[in-house]
Amino acid sequence: MANVTSMSGFILLGFSDDRKFQILHALLFLVTYLLALTGNLLIITITTLDHCLHSPMYYFLKHLSLLDLCFISVTVPQSIANSLMDNGYISLGQCILQVFFFIALASSEVAILTVMSYDRYVAICQPLQYETIMDPCTCRHAVMAVWIAGGLSGLMHTTVNFSIPLCGERVIHHFFCDVPQMLELACSYEFINEIAVATFTTSTAFICLISIVLSYIRIFSAVLRIPSAEGRIKVFSTCLPHLFVVTFFLSAAGFEFLRLPSDPQSAMDLMFSIFYTVIPPTLNPVIYSLRNEAMKASLRKVLSKEEFSQKKMYLKAIFKH
Repeated sequence: MANVTSMSGFILLGFSDDRKFQILHALLFLVTYLLALTGNLLIITITTLDHCLHSPMYYFLKHLSLLDLCFISVTVPQSIANSLMDNGYISLGQCILQVFFFIALASSEVAILTVMSYDRYVAICQPLQYETIMDPCTCRHAVMAVWIAGGLSGLMHTTVNFSIPLCGERVIHHFFCDVPQMLELACSYEFINEIAVATFTTSTAFICLISIVLSYIRIFSAVLRIPSAEGRIKVFSTCLPHLFVVTFFLSAAGFEFLRLPSDPQSAMDLMFSIFYTVIPPTLNPVIYSLRNEAMKASLRKVLSKEEFSQKKMYLKAIFKH
């Protein structure tokens, strides 16, 4: 640690200095990452190849999977490599990119979840106007707004965060360059601008959460009027896990971002951060898509030999053009 202050990069302490725990952490993260990679790639592939799934709901699901795939790839592979090599060093450039993409993708994920809840509200509560409201042009514009909003949020945080002068050792008590932990390295009260930006971002996320909750309150009110018990169970089984994961993700992230930089980082805080960095991208494919009967049927079709050969020819034709 003697030369830490002279480095241009940072040291990520991760979960433990014990070599056995580092290997265990790397293996657990590797398994989790492969599961997330497989699940999200399957959803992207299925919703792209199966024309029966070219509806607004599956269009948004595809972009959610793409966001999840990118989101977990920002932090987990770097953490696995650091643990395996027993080296927590990360360069300044890598740290800047990690902060930008982490904030941008997290913000985009909150936005796409809000759009998805509105899509379900329109589909269930205003079915006769669904095709008019959620037309292809509107869906494309909504997704574009999601990605642009995320990018602006990431740029704002990155610009403010890395303009703050740092004091002392460049040691981050985390497994990636997370903004709240980086604020602990700031000199005196120089981080006040970043706190303002973080508060604004968290407030925006809270507004998104309220919008999602209101959408589902209206959905549940409409569902309770459905005479068929089977129909009610089907909607509830889809909506309740969605609402749980959204609330869980936003609550964990909000707690972390609103934690004061002066508060000491505990092992519980480090474990708590997994609930908004690693678990959502891994569980989302199961909760949002792979529990869906249409997705299961499409997966069986795509994996069948005859269907697979047709899709292969279709992809070749696309690449030729």
